[in-house]
Amino acid sequence: MFATGGDNRGLEATPLVHEGVIYLSADESRVFAIDARTGAKRWGFEPEMSDEVERVYCCGSNNRGVALYADLVYVGTMDARLFALHRETGAVAWEVEVVDWRQGYSITGAPLVVNGLVLTGVAGGEYGIRGFVKAYDAMSGEPRWTTYTIPGPGEPGNETWPGDTWRHGGAPTWTTGAYDPELNLVYWNTGNAAPWNCHVRKGDNQWSAATVALDA
Repeated sequence: MFATGGDNRGLEATPLVHEGVIYLSADESRVFAIDARTGAKRWGFEPEMSDEVERVYCCGSNNRGVALYADLVYVGTMDARLFALHRETGAVAWEVEVVDWRQGYSITGAPLVVNGLVLTGVAGGEYGIRGFVKAYDAMSGEPRWTTYTIPGPGEPGNETWPGDTWRHGGAPTWTTGAYDPELNLVYWNTGNAAPWNCHVRKGDNQWSAATVALDA
């Protein structure tokens, strides 16, 4: 048995097992490497975050998992950063700020690794964000592309967002996507539009509450 400790949230992550080691995330964006046979902790990682980050906790400080690639472990954090950790030690290989958490963003879903890229979505639909999926070079952390889930002016579907509501209409991407290698497409679900009250939020609000297919 292994206990992650903490007092803010239960476990929502799916553990990954590789070469006899379990990799598991917990509340407050913490990550653990655990011996699969004995349950002994190999290492633990806890990112330093401002106490103010709790302002963007819509549903607690939950984290839904990590991703593995080469000798790295990837995790998103409640303050909207993406970390790559050395698989053997838990030391930070690189980190990036995906977006400013002060705008209402956080990351709770597990990253997805595709063709040497690590992809992450964002949470925060309750706080008037504009959802997106962003890809980084898996080894260096250099940004590669960003796709927004709410179309901007001139893009198909923008007409379903009256005025400038597209800027803060939600459609978060807090679940983890899936990849089809034959089609080279990534499928990602989007969350609710914002605000919750549909009588305030006019239009069809594409592409909230949908599944989008992205060219990887």
